[in-house]
Amino acid sequence: MMSRRYELTDEQWNRIEALLPGRPGDPGGQGQDNRLFVNAVIWVARTGAPWRDLPPRFGLTNSIFQRFNRWAKSGVWERVFRELQDPDLAALMLDSTVIRAHQHAAGAAPKNSQAAKPSGARAAGSARSFISR
Repeated sequence: MMSRRYELTDEQWNRIEALLPGRPGDPGGQGQDNRLFVNAVIWVARTGAPWRDLPPRFGLTNSIFQRFNRWAKSGVWERVFRELQDPDLAALMLDSTVIRAHQHAAGAAPKNSQAAKPSGARAAGSARSFISR
């Protein structure tokens, strides 16, 4: 099958095919084409377009959205994502040399901070010591 932009490769499809409902032998209805449906979901996610702008090759927009919604409610997407999660994110290490902080995140005290203003007693004491010199 020729792969289009935003569509699953054969290798990617082979990894998730067994995780999806609608196969022969599964209870309930069978999906006409799970691969086409998953490609439609990926198209929406990657382009950021609304469901109604799906290209006609994917099928009826409302049917695709309803199926997406059913799969989300029944945990299909969560199961697929959990199964395909390659790295163990619990042991993730970050190299801080490539992490940038916003310029205002340098650690300066906020304007309303008590540490930024001397207390009334300290201010009065410093004035007395200045006057008594």
